Amino acid sequence: MEERTRAYLRGRFGDYYRRTSVERPPDADAREWGYVPWTDGPGETMVRHQSLLDVGDLEGFLARERPKHVYFSAGRYEDPGASTMGGKSWLSSDLVFDLDADHLPSVTLGEDSYAEMLAKCKDALGRLLSFLEEDFGFEDLTVVFSGARGYHVHVRDDAIQHLESDGRREIVDYVRGIGLELDALVSEEPVAGTAGRSSPAHKRTLSTAGGWSARAHAHVVDVVEDLVAMDEESAIERLQDFEGVGERKAEAALAAARENTDAIREGNIDVHPAFHGIARALVDEVVAADNAPIDEPVTTDTNRLIRLPGSLHGGSGLVVQRIDRDAIADFDPLVHGVPETFRGHEITVEVTEGGEVELGGDTFTLDPGRRTVPEYLGVFLMARGRAEKGRE
Repeated sequence: MEERTRAYLRGRFGDYYRRTSVERPPDADAREWGYVPWTDGPGETMVRHQSLLDVGDLEGFLARERPKHVYFSAGRYEDPGASTMGGKSWLSSDLVFDLDADHLPSVTLGEDSYAEMLAKCKDALGRLLSFLEEDFGFEDLTVVFSGARGYHVHVRDDAIQHLESDGRREIVDYVRGIGLELDALVSEEPVAGTAGRSSPAHKRTLSTAGGWSARAHAHVVDVVEDLVAMDEESAIERLQDFEGVGERKAEAALAAARENTDAIREGNIDVHPAFHGIARALVDEVVAADNAPIDEPVTTDTNRLIRLPGSLHGGSGLVVQRIDRDAIADFDPLVHGVPETFRGHEITVEVTEGGEVELGGDTFTLDPGRRTVPEYLGVFLMARGRAEKGRE
């Protein structure tokens, strides 16, 4: 990045902060603060181990320093400005989740557009919130667009504040479906034999009430209904896609599915040994489809620094934006994340990497060279290393 570009971005970031009131997180005085300045060279320097006492008035600090990135800690400390983690004396931590589009299995880097990547990340956000709200019953959640490639969720319920890394890792394993197997999801009850005698057989069912069991059951039912609707040849071919399922086992499983559809809808997966094997294989599919592929180290780290909502992301020029829970469905990060400060103006840039860009509700096709563009687009291109500031 050329000095003229860096100076322009730093100045306009300062204009944004002078016009914006940034909301502090709860217990802001007990948190560590950090930031990245606009320094010369390819690397970045993190300034951390700061407290609000070191920073001073937050709004004044942001307007004065005009940082490239701004962070605060998930943790709360007795002495947040201490220069070592041990010296801070940890008190508690929020539970923080990070979804990054670059790391999603559903995203194909180099093929998916930026907008497509963010859309897939929003789908993953919906799955994550389902786990947090429905399975764990968390209530104090803050959802944030990260300003670049994904979303953060901050959980501040009292019940998790004092969890250490191992306890947080268990939550990570649950939402990612790590080690999930059918036997852990089913409930068993003995099946009575004739004349009231006990039978060694057991009826195995998937709960439809909630959790991974309900997700697995819904997937099983979807597959069964698809099989029932298919012609026999196609259904048998579909079943043979599962490892270890030959033609005879596929025929038996299909017959069991067709004859016991209502029982399967009620949760019974023990309608036939062949069908039970299919249900076991379907658990892998439901984990792949329904898990939340979060960044594990972010959640397990009780000292993690996370981006400050309301700040600007120095790699995009977009706002790290808090999203109301009922506004998530309509939230478009490439529209709602554009700062008003950068709207309504045009600037000149030297495009170094052309191509198509979706931003601000429009699609731009840019060739390399000198271009006059809306300022929000120019800031985005410069922040992402795709343009330099041109002379006006």
